[in-house]
Amino acid sequence: MADGYLEKHQQDYEARKEAYLRKKRHLPQIGRNLQRPDDEAL
Repeated sequence: MADGYLEKHQQDYEARKEAYLRKKRHLPQIGRNLQRPDDEAL
């Protein structure tokens, strides 16, 4: 019983992790393409 319990939770974890990573890949990247001004003193 313990082995089945652990395997079930491991499978659930892997499925949640995969769904999270799949969703994360499709989210827009915020703040990655910021352009700095030519004059750093501004």
